[in-house]
Amino acid sequence: MTASAAAGQEATKGGWSFRAQVREWIPALAFFFSAILAWELLVRVFGIQQFILPSPVAIASSVVEYFPELWQSATYTLVEILLGLAIGVVAGILAGVVTARFGAFRESILPFAIAANSVPIIAFAPIFNNWFGIDKQLSKAMVAAVICFFPIMINTVRGLTSASPAALELMRSIAATDSQILRKVRIPTAVPFIFTALRVATTLATIGAIIGEYFGAPKVSLGQYIVTYSSYLNFERSWAAIIFACAIGISLYLSVVLVERVVAPWTSERAAGGG
Repeated sequence: MTASAAAGQEATKGGWSFRAQVREWIPALAFFFSAILAWELLVRVFGIQQFILPSPVAIASSVVEYFPELWQSATYTLVEILLGLAIGVVAGILAGVVTARFGAFRESILPFAIAANSVPIIAFAPIFNNWFGIDKQLSKAMVAAVICFFPIMINTVRGLTSASPAALELMRSIAATDSQILRKVRIPTAVPFIFTALRVATTLATIGAIIGEYFGAPKVSLGQYIVTYSSYLNFERSWAAIIFACAIGISLYLSVVLVERVVAPWTSERAAGGG
């Protein structure tokens, strides 16, 4: 057996292999490019006007032509997204730990947290613009933070309270303290729940920051870029900005997946093995 074959077998035993990953992506990529081709043909065959639906070729041309200003807008908005993620994730995890620690408090506060999670994010944007300044990045970051906070908090509580009763009983039988139980049992159990919430939070933070920009932000922001050129009926440039927004969300999502593979590889191995 060659060294490369042995390495391939080891990678497969570890629950992940490059070839298997590529095979999983092939159907999605095929569907994506087929959809783009169908979109282009639909616009050309039926003569759809650009203000209704620009063609992918026109959008790609706008991306290339206006790349510097699109990059500047995307960078500006990315700061808001990352700041909102940091605030929402830290606050959500801390609130989840406190809520999971005190049972009576958990029973009273968790229903309100779930209800608050259903409030449309659009309702927060004008309020935070008024509180923190319509031209300040913090106001948009706070919109992103609020929309991330509740999924992180709820999943943290669920993860910390999902620890195996047998494991908890074993730790208590050896006189482990509450902090030791938290570190050794509850947190490892909660890690998959938290990373699931983080994957959702990356896309929610992107949506929240851009929606916040719709209600007022400097022209350099991605949300105002979309609004401005939509009002001019220059939808190729608006769609180009949307492409950059999608790229931010997808990149952040993949970053969380990569961090999860490094920090908690057992979660991906468990999912690959069906539990």
